[in-house]
Amino acid sequence: MIEVRSIDYVPVRERHGKVWHQGPFWFTGNFVLTTMVTGFIGPSLGLSLGWSVAAVALGACFGTFFMAFHANQGPRMGLPQMIQSRAQFGIRGAVVPFAAVVFVYIGFNVFNVVLAAQGLTTVLPGGARAWYAILIAVAVVLAVVGHDLLHLVQRWLTYVLIVVFGVITVGALVQLHPHEVAASSGGHSWTSFLIVFCGAAGYQISYAVYVSDYSRYLPRDVSARKVIWWTYAGAALSAVWLMSLGALLASSMKAPDAINSLRAVGNDILPGFGTFAVVVSALALITIMAVNAYGAMLTTTSAVDAFRPVRPTVRSRITGIVVIELAVLVVALLLPEDYLGSFNDFILLMLYFLIPWTAVNLVDFYAVRRGHYAITAIFDPKGIYGRWSWQGLTAYVVGFAAMVPFFTTSFYTGPLAEALGGFDISFVVGLLVGGILYYVLTRGIDLDAERAAVEASEAELEGAGA
Repeated sequence: MIEVRSIDYVPVRERHGKVWHQGPFWFTGNFVLTTMVTGFIGPSLGLSLGWSVAAVALGACFGTFFMAFHANQGPRMGLPQMIQSRAQFGIRGAVVPFAAVVFVYIGFNVFNVVLAAQGLTTVLPGGARAWYAILIAVAVVLAVVGHDLLHLVQRWLTYVLIVVFGVITVGALVQLHPHEVAASSGGHSWTSFLIVFCGAAGYQISYAVYVSDYSRYLPRDVSARKVIWWTYAGAALSAVWLMSLGALLASSMKAPDAINSLRAVGNDILPGFGTFAVVVSALALITIMAVNAYGAMLTTTSAVDAFRPVRPTVRSRITGIVVIELAVLVVALLLPEDYLGSFNDFILLMLYFLIPWTAVNLVDFYAVRRGHYAITAIFDPKGIYGRWSWQGLTAYVVGFAAMVPFFTTSFYTGPLAEALGGFDISFVVGLLVGGILYYVLTRGIDLDAERAAVEASEAELEGAGA
């Protein structure tokens, strides 16, 4: 059945699912060729295999920490991820981070559809542009059916991916002799190490923008520890595995390419197996394209609803998904063939824009309001959260501005980053400045008044005996 919920609250009576489902969902959601390409960055910057693996592993584990803690917000609030930001930024003020988030969704789906099309054209007829349209159409169908189908597909793909890439990984370790590669490839540069670390961390933090989209249907009394742990385990394991494999392939092969490298290793194990692995990888990319389209629809609907109320109907869901994916198609058609350098800058920029948002959102949930929100007020411009919240907006803007002098990209290096020898520690600055400033600015919030609003909201949503 087609999902009927959109940006609206999921009543307790409609909650369903098992907490362990978060593990395979995020494992498959992150086990895509785009993740493996992140592992290419280190060798492309001259890092040795060992340092490249260390950088992506530490970066992925660090970034997943923040992403996983957002998962607990879904069952507690029964809302999609980004609309929760209205409590920190105001109903209209939340559009500020929304803009960055939509950029993230479109950017990732562009890279995903390009890689998926490259994979399928190796075994099936048709040009890449024709496959762009086909793949996007399939992703639209999955996203329209919605939450339950996406969970089901991700869960079953997990088993297939573990088997296929387990064989690929063993084959790569046997064929490519990683010990010899580690001794002979690249070198060590703290600047490059931090760029890779930030890239991996930013890649994982980017998932934070829709984590609770896929946990909001869980029962409200589900264990916070379990929902956080299952999310972390699934997302971190797949990231460390696939990024490390990407680093090995990039360090061992001349002119590494995600598709051709995977085919070469797999076909050496068993003729045709590498091609089969590419097709399986393309299927995983289609599902994450659907996941991204679904999240982008929720975010854009939340933005439009801030200025003009949107009825959460199936028609509005379909319209939002189709518009987003048409934008993805246009950008994919315009993307240059040599996009790896662009991908590096993209994930760094993504980290820059999302770090102050995740700091503000998590501090508000865990330290300021401690999970207690008046859900009805999130949809009411005259409610306690208002149209604009100066505390959240100030913390976000100041947090982002504090990061700028520490930026290190291919087109800009901040003055403080230069003074540090090119070290990019902007993510630390953004987390600390954004989170601490928001906590300080919200010390004057009347939480007693909010508790009364929370109780009234709960009674309205779930009945007087809630």
